[in-house]
Amino acid sequence: MEAHKQAGVGGGLARGGGPLAHRREGVPPPRLRLLERTAGGREAPRDVSAWAAVVASHLAMDWHRARRRQDRLGERLAALRQAEHPGDEDASVLSLAVAQGLDELPDAQRQVLVLRFYADLPVRGIAEELGIPEGTVKSRLHTAVRALRARLHEDEVV
Repeated sequence: MEAHKQAGVGGGLARGGGPLAHRREGVPPPRLRLLERTAGGREAPRDVSAWAAVVASHLAMDWHRARRRQDRLGERLAALRQAEHPGDEDASVLSLAVAQGLDELPDAQRQVLVLRFYADLPVRGIAEELGIPEGTVKSRLHTAVRALRARLHEDEVV
């Protein structure tokens, strides 16, 4: 894809609110989809620029849907946690502090933390779900836990 067309696709992802990581990882997702399409023996689209813009739009929508699902999961888990310990004030303070700490983490770190500790997925499952290497999952988990722990100590919650 030519540089000016590639910039247009990146701009499309930016306007669609897609994650910044999708625009910085080397091969933009629309270009990767085009390579997969042609490698699979399918013909390249006639207007690659228009096709890439549509793919970028779909990727942004998918990202927003996943983010909404993640937010709803967090809300359900918080409601379950509160139902388990309705009178425990210390647990409520800790739950609130953890929720605030999670909100401050970068999206990628929060995502792996929620999948690991709230959805109880193993590292391999998280890697498969997100399409990233297991080492990246481990690194993000380590960094996220360290940051969350520091935040809880800073707020004197633990």
